Amino acid sequence: MAQPPLEPPEAGRSIVPAHQTGTPAVPVTGAGIGAPAPFATLPRGVALASYLLMAGALLLVMWRNLLPGLLCVCLGFLATRALAAWLAQLARRRDPPASSVLPRLAELTAAAVVMLSPLVLLAIGVTHSRGYLVEAPQQYRELLDYMARTVLELRLKLPTDMASHLPEGAAEIQRIIASYLGAKAGALAMAGRAWLAGLLFAYVGLLIGSLAAVRPPAPPRGPLAAALQQRITLLGEAFRQIVAAQFWIASFNTLLTALFLLFILPLWGLELPYTPVLITLTFVAGLVPIVGNLLCNAVITIVGLSVSPMAAAACLGFLILIHKAEYVINAKVVGRRTHMGVWELLSVMFVAEAVFGPAGLVAAPLFYAYLKKELVAARLV
Repeated sequence: MAQPPLEPPEAGRSIVPAHQTGTPAVPVTGAGIGAPAPFATLPRGVALASYLLMAGALLLVMWRNLLPGLLCVCLGFLATRALAAWLAQLARRRDPPASSVLPRLAELTAAAVVMLSPLVLLAIGVTHSRGYLVEAPQQYRELLDYMARTVLELRLKLPTDMASHLPEGAAEIQRIIASYLGAKAGALAMAGRAWLAGLLFAYVGLLIGSLAAVRPPAPPRGPLAAALQQRITLLGEAFRQIVAAQFWIASFNTLLTALFLLFILPLWGLELPYTPVLITLTFVAGLVPIVGNLLCNAVITIVGLSVSPMAAAACLGFLILIHKAEYVINAKVVGRRTHMGVWELLSVMFVAEAVFGPAGLVAAPLFYAYLKKELVAARLV
């Protein structure tokens, strides 16, 4: 009698039954971006070791402040893969006979573009910031005069006992600022080193992600390596969903910022220089949850300060207004993309911020989305 044809394994099911391996079955999900082919059921000890190694790696990332590097590894990998696919498709349309060599060439070109883009953007930013550095002393003097006038007006309006605690003029304000900066010099230096280290980790992570995206096919691996690759695959899928959700958040913030810079400020007779660059920065930085918004807020406020203190105050007030709802917007959009409830994500974000600070706020959506994918793959939720 003819045997019925074998059906391909369904996603989420193991290839080898548990009774043939002698070990309990560990379910395996379908392959995602950069994922290996579904592999046979692994012993529970191997699967448990992969879970512990992955959890330890993520905790180490948070403990040693390596989150920028981890995010840029994922970003570099996905950006290189997406750009390589687009370049290969574009070249295939123009030269179909050379389609056999196009994928590898497209991958190398995409990796080079992703790795060199931050350096090009840094060079452009340094070139355009020369004018701000030259005019900084003049802007500082104008700011001091503006603050001195404001303080003098307050001294005239407040009661005498309260007004006596305010500075008497620009010289005393400058002395207070200098004393404060001198007292905080150590903290400022440490913060500067932390930012520099974060940028270095981010760029190194971008390089690692780009190189990993164009690596040649690897030979067959052992069971632990296969299990770890499955863990990394699920983390990459979670990151891809978070980025897709963050894309819409960045688009919304960019639209509101463009309306403010192009239409609302000119109505008040205020116009910021490099408005197209600021709008582009808002979108690019907005792809990074929370921190990206803080970065573009600071840049736009500083640029507004170069125009006038009133422009800086208007920019700061507007940006605080539209980003106050970032918690709810982020949780709503990300939750819909990753099939998580708003209350779940908000709870995780608040707890992560309390434990790890601002870094926990950024990592919470990614880590929780990854955790939920692992629980779904194991059929526990």
